[in-house]
Parts: sequence; structure tokens; C-alpha cells
Amino acid sequence: MALMRRDLGIACTAAVCLALGHATLAAPDPMQLAQGFQHPPPAARPWVYWFWLNGNITREGITADLEAMARVGIGGVLIMEVDQGAPEGPAGFATPPWRELFKHVCAEAARLGLEVNMNDDAGWCGSGGPWITPEQSMQKVVWSEMPVEGPRHLDEVLPQPQALADFYRDIVVIAFPVPSAEAAGSTPLRIEDIEGKAAFAMRPIPPRSTWPASPLEAVIARERIIDLTSQCGPDGKLSWAAPEGKWLIMRFGHTTTGAVNLPAPAVGRGLECDKLCREGIEAHFAGLMAKLVADVGPLTGKSLVATHIDSWEVGSQNWTARMRAEFQRLRGYDLLPFLPVLSGRVVESLEVSERFLWDLRQTISDLLVENYAGHMRTLAHQHGLRLSIEAYGEPADDMAYAGRADEPMCEFWSYAPYGAADTCTVMASAAHVYGKPILGAEAFTADSNEKWREHPGSIKAMGDWAFCEGINRFVFHRYALQPWADRRPGMSMGPWGLHYERTQTWWEQSKPWHEYLSRCQYLLQQGQFVADICYLAPEGSPQHFVPPTAMVPDNPPRRRGYNFDACPPEVLLSRSRVEDKCLVLSESMRYRLLVLPPVDTMTPTLLRRVKELAEGGLTVLGNRPLKSPSLTDYPRCDAEVAELARELWGECDGKTQMTHAVGAGKVVCGQSAEAVLADMGVPPDFEAQVAGGAVEPRFIHRTLDDVELYFVANGDARPTAAMCTFRVQGRRPELWHAETGLIESAPLYEEAGGRTRMPLWLGPAESVFVVFRADTASTDHAVALTRDGQPIPPPAAPLAKLTVQKATYGVPGDTARTRDVTAAVQQLVERGTRAFQVASLARDGDPAYGIVKTLHIEYTIDGRPRVATGTDPQTIRLQTALHEIAVRSASYGVPGDKERTRDVTAKVQQLANEGVYEFRVSRMAEGDDPAYMVVKTLRVEYTLDGVAQAASATDPETISLVVPPPSPVVLSSTADGRVRLEASQPGRYEVRWASGRTQVVEVPSITPPLEVTGAWDLSFAAGWGAPDRLTLPEMKSWTLHDDPGVRYYSGTVTYRGSFDVPPEMLSPGRKLYLDLGRVAVVAEVRLNGTDVGTLWKTPYRADVTPSVQAGANVLEIRVTNLWPNRMIGDEQLPEDSERNPDGTLKSWPDWLQGDKPSPTGRYTFTSWRLWRQDSPLLESGLLGPVRIETAAILEIE
Repeated sequence: MALMRRDLGIACTAAVCLALGHATLAAPDPMQLAQGFQHPPPAARPWVYWFWLNGNITREGITADLEAMARVGIGGVLIMEVDQGAPEGPAGFATPPWRELFKHVCAEAARLGLEVNMNDDAGWCGSGGPWITPEQSMQKVVWSEMPVEGPRHLDEVLPQPQALADFYRDIVVIAFPVPSAEAAGSTPLRIEDIEGKAAFAMRPIPPRSTWPASPLEAVIARERIIDLTSQCGPDGKLSWAAPEGKWLIMRFGHTTTGAVNLPAPAVGRGLECDKLCREGIEAHFAGLMAKLVADVGPLTGKSLVATHIDSWEVGSQNWTARMRAEFQRLRGYDLLPFLPVLSGRVVESLEVSERFLWDLRQTISDLLVENYAGHMRTLAHQHGLRLSIEAYGEPADDMAYAGRADEPMCEFWSYAPYGAADTCTVMASAAHVYGKPILGAEAFTADSNEKWREHPGSIKAMGDWAFCEGINRFVFHRYALQPWADRRPGMSMGPWGLHYERTQTWWEQSKPWHEYLSRCQYLLQQGQFVADICYLAPEGSPQHFVPPTAMVPDNPPRRRGYNFDACPPEVLLSRSRVEDKCLVLSESMRYRLLVLPPVDTMTPTLLRRVKELAEGGLTVLGNRPLKSPSLTDYPRCDAEVAELARELWGECDGKTQMTHAVGAGKVVCGQSAEAVLADMGVPPDFEAQVAGGAVEPRFIHRTLDDVELYFVANGDARPTAAMCTFRVQGRRPELWHAETGLIESAPLYEEAGGRTRMPLWLGPAESVFVVFRADTASTDHAVALTRDGQPIPPPAAPLAKLTVQKATYGVPGDTARTRDVTAAVQQLVERGTRAFQVASLARDGDPAYGIVKTLHIEYTIDGRPRVATGTDPQTIRLQTALHEIAVRSASYGVPGDKERTRDVTAKVQQLANEGVYEFRVSRMAEGDDPAYMVVKTLRVEYTLDGVAQAASATDPETISLVVPPPSPVVLSSTADGRVRLEASQPGRYEVRWASGRTQVVEVPSITPPLEVTGAWDLSFAAGWGAPDRLTLPEMKSWTLHDDPGVRYYSGTVTYRGSFDVPPEMLSPGRKLYLDLGRVAVVAEVRLNGTDVGTLWKTPYRADVTPSVQAGANVLEIRVTNLWPNRMIGDEQLPEDSERNPDGTLKSWPDWLQGDKPSPTGRYTFTSWRLWRQDSPLLESGLLGPVRIETAAILEIE
């Protein structure tokens, strides 16, 4: 590390922040790290949400499921039981038979080396069950009102407030004079959105520092509020002499909110426990988890390792039995005089009342975090368990809530794509700043549009994105427990989630995918996340941090250059220090810059801590706060904020003065975080330049003892060649390939300015770890490569000049709910962002909350006018360059079927003329659909800037006419350190070395690809409607076959074919690849009896050099498709069960209960049907073209 600091060329203290930080877990040495990567331990494996459906559980199903998981590399299960779409089964939740089955789970998991995390209740929200009494449940404030005009003596029973579940307890009875303006008939002064502000409902509450003036005659005078509780009997009878005037008596109490755990089976459903007192979670833990721990005995901590709290979907809570005392303890004043504010009334002034409501919400957050999440973790630990929490959506600070978990969790959706991505950003920050080594994710969850359509190859790019966000354990959502041995696809968990069960067509082919994930997760669980910027989240509750648009402009979010975390106020207050001018959190995370929240308020306690950190040497970026948001110590708190702000900011205003020295540190305002870091001499941690319209890869950086570890991922469906720059020097980079476990030295790189620059050739949705180990000192190495004098990869062309003329965001035609965002969009453009999520514009002010809004942009690119329009949550793309595209031909329809194919040349040319170079294939169906409800293919032949091109794609894919050209060469390293050049195009290749020497190699020619043509013999699995065998004269989708058994077939089909290889293709110095072209969706390949491997993602390509022989070759390809076609085919057959309109079963059919086949000849059975007889079929099979491709191999010393 000393060498690295010396070479960086920036201050040593900056280098400490950039590269150091000890791991939360003991770091393996470099050799152990490599071994763990190539052979990951069980702890690195992905998990599944294992959903049990309404008591339909069998011992045989449990064993079969767990064995299937272990067989393909799943490491654990998170069990939840729900009632989604399944008739009731025999094993009621938490009944004695159910508990015996749970014991069987833990025993089988121990046998198979799997781990079990049990959700803390039935359903997927909160913590509740039939063992929770109304008194132990979530509570809310209720009240009744009685107007009285005095003087008079009152001796009567006050109306009782609402009592849910026959439960009610009094809090206080008060009386106060009705404000004179209201008494005179004026419109009463009320607080807006009191439901949200008083935590009766979950709402985002925008922070503010100013309120309208409150006339004295319109507000309640605090000093005139009278406590009548002692004069009111337990029956609610009040005896009181009301003074002269109009008075209002308010009887406050609390009752249960009535929230229950959902969607739980009826036998496991009950009230949600009180989240603000410890007694609530204690009663709940005793009701279920303590019993299960006792049941499994010594398996606790061995196979039963954790309990879980899932997403918060139980509404809000604003009271608990000791609320008054807790509020006094935490806020320092009595809330009793302010209870009328909960009804929307104003006590003293709007500002005072709003500050009280801020304090109330903060108190709720504090109590929920400590007494619910924090105490739940204590109970879990006392019973030998860990605690995981999906910590967002609650009436609290998300990150503080997550900080009480051992393993925070987030979620992201495959349908709608990247839904809930914001939870990943927030939970990753929480994991980092609280020192949690594991961040789990409810991964790839979906709605009813998924319909068995996804598979490992289709979700990999999204998974790589999640890794770059900081997730290091996937928990697939979801695996539905299969109680039967032979029903496929079997049980479904309603319409929710991926169908990720042993009954999937591709399940047995998924092991390579899980091995890839395990290698990634193993490395990403090591060491410490590297970030330069710490964004302090605003104070207040509920709090869900939203990063600045400039830091995550794209959809899905893309982190560029400098990485960041968010930090909740409590971490800055209690777990922070300054060391070598870096902010250190939780003893390990280091940041170079603290960025304050863009709000006008801050409590004196927090601002005082910011000042201490600045005085200790930290650089702080942000604007001065004006007030405290709290009523605590008001109004003196505001004066203290003003004085602290004066000491911190001085005359700094962000315009005439940008910085102010504070002790050993400074405060900066009016600049971007990136600009401040650049001024400090801190270069970006990672940069990538791409050419030809390629997508910039994503990254994440982790550091551990003597190792710098970068994960770099191409999220595009096209290959890319990126020139990447890493903030490391003095070490030889290595490439660790997670798909194969291969580790090799980087063949080409150069060092300059304290960083390492190197090209990465990444295929579609491909990723690689770039690892810098301390024991890999840099020696003479290749630094540059050209072909025929042109650099490889080609340099990125400068972005065309783009000027935003006008941009509006809001509700079309509604000027009141539309705002001008021209400056915001132009700022994104100037940062190099040309694609971003429309909804990201709401971060800086939502003009129409809860309504889908439209972004309309008028702009010029190199002076040519263009228009772009999109709506939430779409991604809008602005052009990066102008191209000349001439469409020679374009057809859209069913391949091989002229009657259902249209010429769309003019349509595609028109889009190209308008500058639309990328669009959804289904756009061609607008106005003339050649094959309604059938998946269609678009094929385009065209010239791009004079170069002939071709592109094709199918519904619902996106086609791009601007595709980066394939790289003519791939570089790798041999075991003895030589550079291996693999050329797919002829030319004169020149390699330049760090020592200055050059070496030239000529590749005079490359053998053209050999296309595998001719007939294919196909073998089908028995019992699924297709013939045993058939011959295809040419490759085509099974869905185009005349035989309905083939057309609707789902499963695995074995292709057998042959081809002849001329001897010259096998000459020395050649490598041969088998390229299958298009495959739907997985292929297992054998060539001449040798196993080539499982190809589960694009490109379906494998090195077959050792297996190919001169002359005749025999090729066997086992291709597996997806379930929808067979399910659509079954919809052509008579019904065999009683169904509801949504596809769910009314009851289990007798033939299923009797273990018999479908009486109507259906081949599939599922508890929830999502396909109809007129649904379009999915392309299936080996679609090709199948080719043998060659490359010239040259080794250079």
C-alpha cells in the first residue's frame, strides 16, 4: 500500500481515504481469496424465498424441494406462508402438524448443508398473528368532541371514541376555549394533510422552514388548555364547571389500528403487534419463533439460522401505552397540550404545531427502531438466530431501521423492470454505514406479467446491476413449495415473483448460473465498499433517502466516477470520527467528502456535530440551515442554529465566496460534489470510455487487506469494448471471470496519473472482476495495441453538441401541475448523460404527486432539431451522435410465413430520419399488425455511415441500428505471463510495451465461418404431447411446426446433426468456436461425444478446439424452452378444474387429490393460470444459425 500511496500523486491523507479501510470480516489472504473465488463456500450461494401455500405441505415435497435446491447450488431458504391463490391444505399454519413439518425442514436442511431463515409470522408484512391481543397490537390515537357553552356545570358521560376489536383506553380529557374567529363563524384554521403529518397514514412529508402567519384569534392558546382527566370517571362521566364562553371538550384515547398480517392463511392471521413498545414484539416472538426454536432444539444455529421481518405494509402507528413518558424522555417536553394538533387544529401557531408534529413523527421513528427492530434482534440473538429485515416503507428512518438488522434487505423487480431500485440504493448505504457485511435482496420479483417467461440468461444483466448497487446475496423471489412429485409446473405463489422452482423446465440446467452468482457473491462479501462521498440524509420521519439526480441519472441507476453512500443522522452523531481528513463511520467506512442534505433545517445537536467534524479536518459541502425543525428548546434552538451556521459558513454564500475554513477542515457551497473532489486532487475511482454507441459499463469497488477489487459489468445486450480507468497504480491487474472461475493476468494496461488504464472486451451482459493484488507488482507489459494502425479498442468519439431548447415535466395541459425542467435536463446532458428515467425529474420537486407525468424535451444535436417524449417510469434517450442510415430492406412478421409478414422499410427509414436509432420491435405493429397475438420478428438490412449492417429482434425486444462493431481481436494472458492475441479479422497487429519496444504480427487471413446446415434429428421427452422423434430439414421455431404436439411443446429436445470440417481449419495456431446463434432458451452441447458445457446466455458460443476433428463431426444439442407454449396449448383443451375468473382454483380437483392424470388430457397443472388460448406462443428451440468460427492465435513475449 505504501507504493500505491507514493505513486498516486495526491496527498497521502487522500490516498488513505481512497484505498484503505479494514473489512468487517477477517479478510482472506490473496491465495485464499482466489481459492474461495474458484470454489465458493456454501455461505456464498444464493438463496430463495420458499413460499408455503395455505397449508399445502408434504414431507415428500419438502425433501424433493430441498434436494433440488442443493443439487443446483442454492444455499438457503427464507420461509413464508401465504394464502395466495391456493385452496386450504391440511397443515394449518403453526399447528402441531405444521410444526412437525418445520422440524423435518430443519433436519433435511442440516443433512443437505442448507440454511433456513423463518419469517416471523405468516404473510409477508410486519409481525402479527392470532396470539396478539388488541392491547398488544399497533395503536392509534382516537378522540371524541363535545362543544360546551359556559358558564354551566357539566355532569354527563362523554362520547367514547372509536374502539376497534372492542378495545379502548383513555389517554386524557382536555378542554379549551374555541378560537374566537372560529366561534364567530369564520373558516377554522386547520393543518394540511394532518393524516400524514400526525402519522395516521404513511405519507412523505416535505421538510420546510417557513409557515404562514397564524392570527391569534384563529389558534388555540396553549396556556388555556385545561386537563380534566381527574374529573372524569372510568365510565367517561365528566363533572366540570365550564367557565363562560364557548369551549370544546376532547376525550383522547387509543385503540388498535386493526392492522393484521397479510396475506396470511386464516389460521395464522391476527393483529399486528405494537411496534413502539418492547412488550409487543416480545409477545409476538413468544407466539411463534420461540416455539419453533424449542421444537428444533440443537438445529438452531446450525440449519435454522435466522428470522426475518419482511416489507412494511401495515400502515402507520402513532401511539403506545407509554407514549407520553417516552415523548417526554426523547423530546424534553410534554405532548399533552399539543394533542389537539392531531385533529388538525393549531395550537399557538402553525409553526409551533408543525414542529410538534415533526417531533411526534421522530419519536415514533425512535421507538420503532429501538423497541421493535432493535429488541427483535436482541430476542433473535438470545435464541441463537440472526435477524434480517426489509427495512423500508415504515413510519421511521429507513436506514436507522435497517441498522438494527444483522442483514438488511432490499428488493428489485424484473416486472416492472428495476422496480424498487431505490430500496437497493438506500439499503446498501445502511449496510455500509452500520458495518453489515451482507446485503440481501428480494431478487427479480415480478407481477403477473412474468408468466414463466424468465430464465437465468434473461435476468443476468439485471443481477449484475444489483451487484453494482452493493447487493451481495440474492434471495430469489420466489420458489413455491411443490407438495407433489409429478405435477408441473405445479404450485404457484399467486401471480407474484419469478417462477423459480424445481418444476421449471430449465431447473436442472441452472447450476452454472448459480455457480456464477456464488463466485460473485463470495468476492462482493469480502472487504469494504469504496466510496468518496457521504450524503447526510435529512432529519425527520418517515425518511427514505433519495440520492441527487446527478449521481444516479440513468434507469436503472448508474453510479459514475465517484461512488457514494447515504448516512442517517444517528450514525453521524454516534458512530463517526475524522481520521486523516476522512470521515470514518462504524470503524471502517471512509469518505472524503460529507454532503449536507438540501433542506433549510437542522437540529442544533446535529449541526454541532457537523462543526466538530469540520474542525477535525473534514470537508463539508452544502448550504447553511436556517432553523431547527423541532419544538425542543424552541425558540432558543433556532438562535443556536444561526450561531453555529455563522461559525461554519462565515461569509460563504456559494456565489461570491465558495469556501470557508473551519479548524483543520472547510465548508464548501455552490459546487457539485464531483467538482469539490477534483479540486481536492481526488480523481474518479472508475471511468469507462466506449465507442460506437455502446453502453458504458457499471462498476463497484471493494477494498480488503492488500487487494483492490472492482466488479465491472456490461448491462447491454450488445458486446462492448471499453477503455477503463481504475484508481490504482503499482500493481498488475488480473481478470477474474466469475462464469468460469478462470483467473488470468491482464494482458494490456498502462499507468499514468496515479491510475491504471486498460481495455476490457465484454460480451453481451458479460462481467469481470478486475483485481489488483499487492503481490502482483507491475513489470514490463503491453500498453497499447493497433490493427492496421488503428487503436484497439477504438477511442470514444466525442458526444455531439446537444442543446436543450425547452423541457417540461408534468401533467399535459395542466400548467399548474407542470414545471420547467430545461435547466435540470441540460445539466444532465452536460454531465454526459443521454439516457435517464423520466421519474428522476421528480426528485427535485414533484409537480403532481401520485400521478403519471410526461417529460417533453425539445433539443438540437449539432444544430438539428429533435424531440423526445416519455412518461413515468420510462427511460428517455437523447441522441449521442448523428448518423446517416439508409434502410435497404426491413420486414416484420412471422419468419417463413409471407402471408403474415409486412414490408416495413419505409417505417424504419422514417424513424431513422427522425433520429430514432433504437426502438421497440412492437412499434412496427402500429396500424398494421401482420400476425395478431403472435411473436413477430423484425429484420433490417441497412447502411450505417456507409457501412453495410444487419439487425434483427423479436417482440417485445428493443432493436438498435447503431451497434458498436465487433472487436477484431481479444487479448488474454498465458499461465507464464505471455500475451495471447486472438484475432478474428486479418491485419497487421502491433503491440507496444511499457519499456517502449514494439512487436508486430501479421494475420494474413482468417478461415471463413463454416455454417452447419442440413437436416436435424429431434428427440422429444415422452408424455408431453410431441412425437418421439422427427426430422427438421432446417432450423426453425417449434411454434411454426404443423404438429400441435410440437408447436405447444415445453421441455427439453435433443438435436442431432453432423458437419464436415476441412483439415485446413485445424491448422496450428487456430482456435475454433461453436456459435449456436439464437437459442430459446438453454443449450447443453456435446460434440463428438465430449461434453462442451451448458450455454445459458447470449452469446451461445463455446470453445470446441479440443473436440473438433477433421472430416465428419457429430453434434448433439439438448435445447430447453419455457413453459408458456404447453400451457397455452392446454388452454385449447377442455377444462379439468373449477377456476375463478383470475385463474385461481376454487378447490383442489378430485383427480389431483386421487393422484390421477387430468381427465381432459391436459399436460400441465398449476394452481394459478396466467395464459389464455389466444396468447402468443414464444419462439422455442435452436434457431441458429449454427456456425464453426475460427480465430488466429498468436503468443507474444
